[in-house]
Amino acid sequence: MIDFLLNGQPRRCEASPETSVLELLRETLGQTGTKEGCASGDCGACTVAIGEAGPDGSVRYHSANACITPAHQLHGRHLVTVEGLAQGDTLHPAQAAMVECHGSQCGFCTPGIVMSLFTLHEQQHHTPAPLTPAPLTPQRLEAALGGNLCRCTGYRPIRDAALTMGEHPEQRPLWLDAAAPPPAAPETDARFAQPATLAELVELRRRHPDARLVAGATDLWLETTQRLERFERLIDVTRVAELNAIEETTLDDGRPGWWIGAAVTYSRLEPLLEEHFEPFAHLLHRLGSAQIRNRGTLGGNVANASPIGDTPPVLLALGSRLWLTGPEGERELPLDDFFLDYKKTALGEGESIRAIFLPRPEAGRTLKVWKLSKRREDDISAVLGAFSWKLEDGILREVRLAFGGMAATPKRAAAAEAALEGQAPSTAAFQAARLALTRDFQPMSDVRGSAHYRQLSAANLLERLRLVLLRDHQMQPSSHTDREVMLHAYAH
Repeated sequence: MIDFLLNGQPRRCEASPETSVLELLRETLGQTGTKEGCASGDCGACTVAIGEAGPDGSVRYHSANACITPAHQLHGRHLVTVEGLAQGDTLHPAQAAMVECHGSQCGFCTPGIVMSLFTLHEQQHHTPAPLTPAPLTPQRLEAALGGNLCRCTGYRPIRDAALTMGEHPEQRPLWLDAAAPPPAAPETDARFAQPATLAELVELRRRHPDARLVAGATDLWLETTQRLERFERLIDVTRVAELNAIEETTLDDGRPGWWIGAAVTYSRLEPLLEEHFEPFAHLLHRLGSAQIRNRGTLGGNVANASPIGDTPPVLLALGSRLWLTGPEGERELPLDDFFLDYKKTALGEGESIRAIFLPRPEAGRTLKVWKLSKRREDDISAVLGAFSWKLEDGILREVRLAFGGMAATPKRAAAAEAALEGQAPSTAAFQAARLALTRDFQPMSDVRGSAHYRQLSAANLLERLRLVLLRDHQMQPSSHTDREVMLHAYAH
């Protein structure tokens, strides 16, 4: 059974493990304002808001795609849908602004857009003290609405609604401040479990080593929405306290950094990345919408072991480590040794990723991350390159080049690294590195790109890296073309 609040009202529902929030709303609860569009978390028609009580007891809401959010994760949460926002005939500011600005035509996507505006309004006007709401910049507005596809209206009136909803009288339902019942464990379900501690997770994994683990479900849930598969047994790791921690530490080898719990969402990780790894933070906005970042986890992206996962190449370039736990105990493993083959990892029977080590940036070390995809945002990578290096007295040191989309696993380009290590960033050195890529990778062809395209693109990313080095370190250009590219880079 799932106990939660729906628009301020207590609800108790029974659902199978593969039931999504969208299915629960439309088929069980009769709440049809939330729409199904793509059933994959891309279009935002199904956007809802989920509230959780913070440390101070105040309820904080985040947007989520109902179509790929497991219904069981509502347990102990407050679900808000478009039906609950209006008070009688009085509209919520997000709704009133959409009406006044003519932000809707057919209306199919409007409920999801309104819910994204609602969560933005909550963040702007009801951020609990002592936190201060971030200013509503164009970039923040774009991020808030980036996961909502408008099929017919056009975004100008929707943008106008977002900018003016704060001018409307505050008509906020009082029940929005109500926390859901304490998230006690749900009644025992033979096919679904929600452990609250690491010890409980380890015991469940010992008893059910073949059970699927679920956190954000942003990828896993496509198996049920797209392939119509049925999950025999699921273990939800989002309530495990140890997996939700971000701990600053120093490894035994002296490297300082942070252990990022495997269930930490991208949204929670984003402030740390913005402060210390700006290229990594920028990648998150290319990786997925706010709805996806609110749910997806770094641990899930690594454990999924997809050759086109966006974060593993960056973690490889940074020299990250994994903290694994299971019935036989705990161990650490360099990320370089984790990916064995397509969708095959070094996890033993019953093991799980507890945390990912993110090293603190060293003085003089630079990180660059570039993603190539058919769409700029919310799209799967064709090729992703992550590059980290030091430049000491004009010589490249500790070069780490990692790619996604070029092999059966995310992988470092060992031959290309060797071609650059200890060399000046010259045209000849980078030409050798580009040639070495043909020894490092033999990519495949698929709908996102041919093998030739991928090989050429990876080589071009190395050329881009060389030109960035020329620009950033004010080195002497070696050709007229270099000068033109550098001028263009400075201009942008």
